[in-house]
Amino acid sequence: MNGTEIKKVQDYLRRLFSNDDIEIVRPRTTHNSIEILINGEFIGTIFRDEDEGEVSYAVNMSILQEDLDLEF
Repeated sequence: MNGTEIKKVQDYLRRLFSNDDIEIVRPRTTHNSIEILINGEFIGTIFRDEDEGEVSYAVNMSILQEDLDLEF
């Protein structure tokens, strides 16, 4: 994904979740996905898919069992 596309995805997620702390960055190790951060904390990845000229984005977010026991 190029910088313009990443910015569009980031802006969309910020509007969708009403959260300006969402940041989309390119990881240092791979070029086939981008990372979602909130307040600098990694929360998931986004993969771009293009099929028959249509583009879509898939969000992958893992939640650890130990995180479910944390109180906020």
